[in-house]
Amino acid sequence: MDPVVLYETWGPLVLNALKAIVVLFVGWIIANLAGRSVRKRLARTPQIDPTLGSFFASLLRWAILLVVLIAVLGIFGIQATSLVAVLGAASLAIGLALQGTLSDLAAGVMLILFRPYKLGQYVDIAGTSGTVQDLNLFVTELVTPDNVQILVPNGKVWGQIITNFSHHETRRCDLVFGIDYDDDADRAMQIILDLAKADERVMDTPAPWVRVTNLGDSSVDLTARLWCKAADYWDLKFAMTKGVKEAYDKAGISIPYPHAVEIVKPA
Repeated sequence: MDPVVLYETWGPLVLNALKAIVVLFVGWIIANLAGRSVRKRLARTPQIDPTLGSFFASLLRWAILLVVLIAVLGIFGIQATSLVAVLGAASLAIGLALQGTLSDLAAGVMLILFRPYKLGQYVDIAGTSGTVQDLNLFVTELVTPDNVQILVPNGKVWGQIITNFSHHETRRCDLVFGIDYDDDADRAMQIILDLAKADERVMDTPAPWVRVTNLGDSSVDLTARLWCKAADYWDLKFAMTKGVKEAYDKAGISIPYPHAVEIVKPA
């Protein structure tokens, strides 16, 4: 075959192939460098979770590779406009089919970015309570106190009322004790205060607080407000409840229960 004809037939194709290889190689390097750079920069920001950093880095990397692919197709004379239109239509169809999943993904990004709760914290999400075991881009995993796993889609979390019981280091422990109307209220309140001051888990500031808060049908209600570390809340609540019961028994102070008094009039 004539070399001139051979060159005219295969020369442009080989030249375009070499150009495409160079573009792919350079584009691949740029995509990887950009992804690593974004990941490192986001890793140095404490407010941004590593999972979110990896997600954004991968998103940027694939976006650059998509641009490189379109450029390579342009080298071979393939119209990128039609390809972009096909990709757009396919993306729309996939987006409609995966609408719920994409909603969970978007909500997961917002949750990881703003961090309304963290791993190990006890939360209530729209009536569902548990300790946060895992938080990823799609679901939040909760574990109940009786060790039951609950998976909540992030789309159901974002926009709901979230109660975080572990966000602050301290919590107020409210306790209500009822005494009989014939008992000495001041003495009963002092017993609660003495027990609170003797417990190392009770903080001095704010100071323990005990008041008569209600005159019920069967009892005088005393409310105690004690501040403690969030991790000590339940242990303190249980210990104080037991301690007050035992102290009231020793002091002869009764904890009444609802009862009715029948009055019989003589005929």
